[in-house]
Amino acid sequence: MFPKNAWYVACTPAEIDDKPLGRKVCNEAIVFYRDADGAAVALEDFCPHRGAPLSLGRVIEGKLVCGYHGLEMGCDGRTVAMPGQRVRGFPAIRAYPVVERHGFVWVWPGEAALADPATIHACDWADNPDWAYGGGLFHIHCDYRLMIDNLMDLSHETYVHATSIGQKEIDETPTTTRTDGDAVTTSRFMDGVMPPPFWRLALRGNHLPDDQPVDRWQICHFSPPSHVLIEVGVALAGQGGYHAAPEVKASSIVVDFITPETETSIWYFWGMARNFNPRDKALTASIREGQGRIFSEDLEMLERQQRNLRAWPDRTLLKLNIDAGGVQARKVLDRLVAQERAGAAALQG
Repeated sequence: MFPKNAWYVACTPAEIDDKPLGRKVCNEAIVFYRDADGAAVALEDFCPHRGAPLSLGRVIEGKLVCGYHGLEMGCDGRTVAMPGQRVRGFPAIRAYPVVERHGFVWVWPGEAALADPATIHACDWADNPDWAYGGGLFHIHCDYRLMIDNLMDLSHETYVHATSIGQKEIDETPTTTRTDGDAVTTSRFMDGVMPPPFWRLALRGNHLPDDQPVDRWQICHFSPPSHVLIEVGVALAGQGGYHAAPEVKASSIVVDFITPETETSIWYFWGMARNFNPRDKALTASIREGQGRIFSEDLEMLERQQRNLRAWPDRTLLKLNIDAGGVQARKVLDRLVAQERAGAAALQG
């Protein structure tokens, strides 16, 4: 259902600063912690002694100590020591490739030999003083593909987010969708519209009037396994829209890293990166709060949608023009999953 030979965001660095973190990624139970040098480590969340979750233990001088009987694990998945026991014959547990980059901890739940850190998604805005970023994490009980559908079809904003970013012109403006290899892009451009409440806030944050018509854009970029980055913004009408000069627009990148937990649950890392007034911490906090409210409005819809789909698994869903981005993204995912399965079958054969 989901590719495993891929990099997923597992957590934020702060989540493993001083204690181990247990998190399931693509049905893999993993414990994250830091070694003696402060580097992130990812191991199978399973003590080889009695099967206790290692995430319930402690980190002592860079070693993960099981909270049940004190067994100590090394970063390679081998047992280092245990009180009163010789550990040479203890079976090793699985170690996962893990990289800390762009303000996130990334894990590769598939075949370790295939993991290449160079393929981690590029985030040009990260660690760039000309950009500010604020975000958060939601745990949602839905298939990760439902969230991709949601983000690649923003027509739902008119209804789900009517008081924040929705407006009737979204429904009235057609989208264009294109596929380039494994990447899918859906675009919508609205000219001469009044900005909705969230974008009025952003305009004020860039010292621009919020009561004038604007040209608005939404450009949704999907890339596997489950990343959706959305270029969004408004510019004072007639100033060039998406290509307008920075001083007459407020634009951002909506960051969506969707990590499957199971077939019907996800870890959703959301945020917004912006390149106007990046040093205004109050503005960053205000945008983060507003964006958090917007995304929380999706939660009930997605979880109730998932319940319906589980209750009626044989019902056929419609595929309309507005669904093109999500449909194309699913085709990419189906192909990647099929390739993984074929490769695994060939190795077993």
